[in-house]
Amino acid sequence: MRDVDVVVVGAGVVGLAVAAACARSGRSVLTLESDGDIARGVTSRNSEILHAGIYYPADSLKARLCTQGRELTYAWCAERNVPHRKIGKLIVASQPDEISVLEDLKGRAEANGVPGMTWLEADQVQRLEPQVRSVAALLSPETGIVDTHAFALSLLAEAASCGANLLLHHEVVGLEACAAGWRVIAQLAGESETQRLECGVVVNAAGLDSDRVAALAGVDVDACGYRMHLCKGDYFSLEASAPIQLAHLVYPVPTQAGLGIHATLDLGGRIRFGPDTLYVEERDFRVDSSKARLFAESVQRYLPELRAEWLQPDYAGIRPKLAGPGESFRDFVVTEESDAGQPGLINCVGIESPGLTAALAIGDYVVGLL
Repeated sequence: MRDVDVVVVGAGVVGLAVAAACARSGRSVLTLESDGDIARGVTSRNSEILHAGIYYPADSLKARLCTQGRELTYAWCAERNVPHRKIGKLIVASQPDEISVLEDLKGRAEANGVPGMTWLEADQVQRLEPQVRSVAALLSPETGIVDTHAFALSLLAEAASCGANLLLHHEVVGLEACAAGWRVIAQLAGESETQRLECGVVVNAAGLDSDRVAALAGVDVDACGYRMHLCKGDYFSLEASAPIQLAHLVYPVPTQAGLGIHATLDLGGRIRFGPDTLYVEERDFRVDSSKARLFAESVQRYLPELRAEWLQPDYAGIRPKLAGPGESFRDFVVTEESDAGQPGLINCVGIESPGLTAALAIGDYVVGLL
């Protein structure tokens, strides 16, 4: 006899979306979260952008789940009054030699089914964003912003309404195969004793800890390519008195290192710049204030009026990346591990951007694996 059908490890937006989807399918669900509240990990330290699905190779999970998740999330937020806005994004080429990158991006976006991608010449960009300098740009009208915590709370409410339960302060410290499927061993914060329960399926949605949780189940994370590489990104906010105004998100053309330091807006209209890219060994979320000048120099390529003294350290996030420094594209891992000898284990590993946008689609995808 099992105690519950599905145990979800992790209560970020992906774990909560999985819990809601599994509970909605009629299964009994328990989510275990090591922190004292939901959505305090990777979810709490992102730019709150709903991506359109532009950057990812066609037929990759990132492309498919992002485009599906985008539509699901806009509908979800509208139905549940989750604050969001389809603000649109400009991807700008600052130099003529970057135009070919824009052309490739437009083709990739169209292959991924992203609607409304529009080519803009420099004068058209100026009319939309007078302070932005470019030689050309792409306009993505489907890109938006969302209140991430409100979204997470709505997922929690949906899961609870379908009968799912949540335990906070419970860290998963062991996973053992058993007759029911899996025995989950968890430890309550501050306690030495462990608690055990048996379930049919374990869904590992543990964010930065997803490789550790996979290893607990017996997965050789190095052989499988599940080893996480911690990639830190700092953000700086623009002083409210600074004479900069933007109506859209503004991104430079991407590089192999990432999407570049871009200008984001929150729902209150506050402008932030980031993230940069730095692989780290430790989880240190302090922002290096000395980077302000480097950030300003990078952003001045497309926003020349920006000054370093207008930037204030804001926050930092750490991406759970599967690709290490200099490595090429790595897709999401969302897989049931029967072929690896761990039936009933579903690993969600390397769920970095666009994980927020893809969360609802990931939840549905996981249900399809059960």
